[in-house]
Order: sequence, then C-alpha cells, then structure tokens
Amino acid sequence: MATYDLDEQERLDELKAWWKRWGNLVMIGLAVAIAAAAGWRYWQNHTLTQTLEAATVYEKLTQSLAANDAKGAREAGSMLIDQYKGTAYAPRAALLLAKLNAAGKDMKSAQAQLEWAVANSKEPAIKDLARLRLAGVQLDQKQYEAAHKTLSAPRSDAFAPRFDDLKGDVLLAQGKQIEARAAYQAAFGKMKEDNPYRNIVELKLDALGGETK
Repeated sequence: MATYDLDEQERLDELKAWWKRWGNLVMIGLAVAIAAAAGWRYWQNHTLTQTLEAATVYEKLTQSLAANDAKGAREAGSMLIDQYKGTAYAPRAALLLAKLNAAGKDMKSAQAQLEWAVANSKEPAIKDLARLRLAGVQLDQKQYEAAHKTLSAPRSDAFAPRFDDLKGDVLLAQGKQIEARAAYQAAFGKMKEDNPYRNIVELKLDALGGETK
C-alpha cells in the first residue's frame, strides 16, 4: 500500500512539474481554439444573415425594375453594393443597375458599375458577363483600346464566341475590316449550329464579303 502511495505521489509530482512548465501554453492554446471555434460560428451565422438579407433587397430590386420604378431600383441596388458587397447578389445588382443606366444614356455610371462587378464578383460566369457588357459600353463611348483590353482578359469557353464577336465589332468601328472579319470567323467557328446568335455573326461576315468559314 505504501509503495502504491509512493507511485501515486511520484506521478502527481511529475504532473505538477509538467503543468508548471507547460500549463500556461496549454491554457493559451485552449483559449485560442475556443476563440477560433466561436469566431468560425460567428462568421457562418453572419454570412448566412447577410445572404438572407441581401436576397430580400435583391427581390425589391427586381420588383422595382418590373414596375419601372427606377428610383426604387437604384436605392435597392446601391444598398446591395454598399452593405452586402460580399454576397453574390451585389455583382448581379451592379449588372442590373448598369443596364438601367445604359438605357437612360448614363454610360459613365453604367461603366462604373460594370467595372465594380468585374472587380468584385467571385463567380466566373458573372465576371465574364460583366466584362462583355463593359466592353460594349466602352465601344459605345469609342474607348476602343479599353474595350480591347477588357476583351483580352481570360474568360471561360462558354463566353469565348461572344468575346470574339464583340472584338470584331470594336475592330470594325476602328476601320480594321480584315481583323474584324478574322474575329467574326473565330466567333462563328466556336458557335454551335443551334446557337441563335450564330446567324447574326454570319450576317456580319456576309456584309464584309468573302467566305464564312
């Protein structure tokens, strides 16, 4: 029994010595782990709340557009961009506001919103669509070099034909018919036969003369 008590005392002494040496580090590590877990839960809850709130505001935006309420649409869109820019709804709102402003001939605002969507969207398809529309706005303003730069950015294969087609429009506006035809040919070759936009590109090629392919 005495031997047993002695062994227990030795183990206790070893534990005390170990705790004296490493206890503070253990407590710090435990506190960090608890804080990290709490922070992660907070971030998840915050993200979910932001997404749900943004969805509500986005619905107001689309309803305002459907009702031709430009003021309400701009208010909802600005709220999404300012307060919910980390959500997927904000870049979509920027696209809609850009379309609204372009229709109202406010090309400067439309360009700024499309540039914002390009810079902030985390979805490749939305980013590509924003670039495509941005290049169109730049073309309308005769910002040809800027449009070329926008269209030269990496994009997905799904958008490649539209990028080539718009590149052709920019080149044609610059009076570069040979280069424009090459861009249209590239667009035409990448489009499937059932693509309704293929006929438009074919008309552009016919207008320039020569072979379609």
